Amino acid sequence: MPRTPPPASPRPVLRDGLRFAFGTLTVIPVAVTRWDRDAARGGMLCAPLVGLAVGAAAAVTGLVLLFLGAGSLLAAVATAAVPAVLTRGLHLDGLADTADGLGSGKPADDALRIMKQSDIGPFGVLTLVFALFAQVAALAQAYDGSWARGAVAAVVSAAAARLALTLAARSGVPAARPEGLGAAVAGVVPTGWALGAAAAVTLAGAAAGAYLGACDALRTALAVVCAVTVAELLLRRCVRRFGGVTGDVFGGVAETAATTALVILALG
Repeated sequence: MPRTPPPASPRPVLRDGLRFAFGTLTVIPVAVTRWDRDAARGGMLCAPLVGLAVGAAAAVTGLVLLFLGAGSLLAAVATAAVPAVLTRGLHLDGLADTADGLGSGKPADDALRIMKQSDIGPFGVLTLVFALFAQVAALAQAYDGSWARGAVAAVVSAAAARLALTLAARSGVPAARPEGLGAAVAGVVPTGWALGAAAAVTLAGAAAGAYLGACDALRTALAVVCAVTVAELLLRRCVRRFGGVTGDVFGGVAETAATTALVILALG
């Protein structure tokens, strides 16, 4: 008599979650073998780890340029460029499309149609310009303070950006469309798990800042909190405006969080 296979665990395997996270959120050639809700849940929970890897790559690039004699501005430009390269610019594209959708003043269906178009409108262009200028300016100021401060800013902002994705994928946040990556990950993370991830990233950010001093520990923790707070405001606006989230909204939320974190880290 054939044996009945054991029931699948309700918790996604960490390996599948990591594959999903790196395979969908970066250009790193990772084979995503599972596309079910469990894998998506694990992937969105692992998103801050992707941010840690992306931020570390950005920080190393900036530090190498500084070591070779480049100024803080050039190092900041390179540091801001690495996450864009490692994500194929999808988060920046999502930010631009979200800005066009919100700025269009059209009904939800028309706004979503505008967001799906391949071109970028004036709202998107302006949002991209100001966001990238803010990121580069904040990173340059951080590198002027010290190389370590710039590296911490790169890593913390990238982790906070992906934490915003985890929170945006929590239970109760609907998808605006029945298809696409937004629909695949919308509502997959239990709220308690998402809040636990937020607490873990905030504490990790504080620990990274503590390397620079007690005030920096507080500043990095505050940067993470402010980043996810501003991202949450954008998320709620998009849910009200579009009826839910899309892949573009996820990208817009991530870039908003990254920019906010960098601005907070540049203050004081």
